[in-house]
Amino acid sequence: MQNSKNSAFLERISQLPHFDSLAEVTALAERFTDATLVQAIVDQRLITKEDACRYWADAINVAYVDPFASVITDEALERIPPEIARKVRAIGLYVLDGVLTAAMADPGDAVLIKRLSQIAQMPVSPVFALPREIEDAIAIHYCTEKGLEESLSELERSSLFDRPEIAADKLAALVENNALIQILDEVIYFGMRERASDIHVEAQETHCRIRFRVDGNLREILTYSRKLHRALISRIKILCGLNISEVRFPQDGRFTMPIGSQTANFRVSTIPSAYGEKAVIRILAMTGKKTMLTLDKMMISQTILQPFKRLIQNPNGIIFVTGPTGSGKTTTLYAALHEINSPGVNISTIEDPIEIQLAGVTQSQVNLPIDLKFATILRALMRQDPDVILVGEIRDLETAKIATEAALTGHIVFATLHTNTAAQAIVRLIEIGVEPYMVAPSVIGVLAQRLAARICENCKEAYYPTRETLLKYFKEDGLTEVPFFRGRGCPACRHTGYKGRVAFHELVLITDEVRTLISEGRSVQEISQAAAKVGYKPLRHDGLKKVLLGLTTIDEIDQNTSFEWAT
Repeated sequence: MQNSKNSAFLERISQLPHFDSLAEVTALAERFTDATLVQAIVDQRLITKEDACRYWADAINVAYVDPFASVITDEALERIPPEIARKVRAIGLYVLDGVLTAAMADPGDAVLIKRLSQIAQMPVSPVFALPREIEDAIAIHYCTEKGLEESLSELERSSLFDRPEIAADKLAALVENNALIQILDEVIYFGMRERASDIHVEAQETHCRIRFRVDGNLREILTYSRKLHRALISRIKILCGLNISEVRFPQDGRFTMPIGSQTANFRVSTIPSAYGEKAVIRILAMTGKKTMLTLDKMMISQTILQPFKRLIQNPNGIIFVTGPTGSGKTTTLYAALHEINSPGVNISTIEDPIEIQLAGVTQSQVNLPIDLKFATILRALMRQDPDVILVGEIRDLETAKIATEAALTGHIVFATLHTNTAAQAIVRLIEIGVEPYMVAPSVIGVLAQRLAARICENCKEAYYPTRETLLKYFKEDGLTEVPFFRGRGCPACRHTGYKGRVAFHELVLITDEVRTLISEGRSVQEISQAAAKVGYKPLRHDGLKKVLLGLTTIDEIDQNTSFEWAT
């Protein structure tokens, strides 16, 4: 028998436009009477997660919150002990005006809410979240350095590691050990909690260590015994389907982990080193994540944003976004596609891997083991009646030539290149092997980008640099005393003074003069000088703007740009 919650839920979802799965949902409602019904519907993709959760929350008269898209504060986490949170499937989100907002799988349980209020020592305002998302949010947000150290120490003391070296025949069985699996999961969860972009697992002479790259800076998280290292590296390899017995050559792979109703993607690289293999795990965006940055939310300077917006509306040509690995190129490209995405535009992408799912966009992933390369997919896409094509990265002459031809035959092509400046992208394309007479008419603009650590808003303070310091970055004419900003360091930013990142850019617009220079094979300097006539400013110029706006520090700009006079 269906209860009143199920009946109200079914009534609401039956009114969804284009909904044709009522029979399947009704059958599930006969089997489930609580939030597991919503989870089953989402798992079977009968309704989108947002619709299913929102209508269930409406049926039980509470709000719906996605814990992975919500602010979760340390203060709220401390109010509910981890063992209680796991047992009752509830996690504190934030405290406001003396009330704890908590995501719960069963927010209609008045007795449980009363008990949680007693434990938290404050009133609890319940909201609904999917049970699995609460469980995974608990796993991530209750991870601590101390907990990881204790888990590693306990594993080291176990009989599995009673010898300094692990026999090869035992290694394959050891990497399936539950304790080892749990520790690696905790390392990854903690990395996600700390907003790390990369996790470094490396051997030293007397010990091993794990470091996280957070906001562009590496910091050591913990050390552990060398006895555990080979097993930990082998476990990472198993996840990627790599050869655990091969320790002499570098290997690359990738793996995924379910996180709530989403999938977290990871890219792995291993290399041999003097004291044992090193692995670096790159944490990529979660597929299925609905929230994404738009161009207007990326804090791009208006002098760059407005010309770039006009640029992406062109009917044909190549637009490059350049920068080093991890500089946010893919995020900017996704935001550009979001800006022009509409039912009347056929957008196709070639990626390695697909990092964010874009509604209404055909996304294809490179698969090197079966020789499915960028060039192979790009050639096929040309027969798919495309309007807009995104090439994740131009790595070789074949891909570069096809992309250039696509731009010359009426398509707009977005692509990335690894170059230091915007003007260098044009020269790089010629160096790959594309003829200058093909490059000149096809490229219409290049955006170079860097990321700097953003000053923590919680501990931000102003200070006045010396005149000597200002003269290092600004010309003396019209120089006035101006405040810079920095973070003092606080618990919110783990006492680093930084939390989050901010991008700064330079944009080269390809004018007729620049095209002539490209055709003549002129230098990067000459191309930059011609671009400056229509507004081009170097990266450091925009970086210093972000410094004066109090978004980042002068040290960050120094680390990420070469010297240029600001004007």
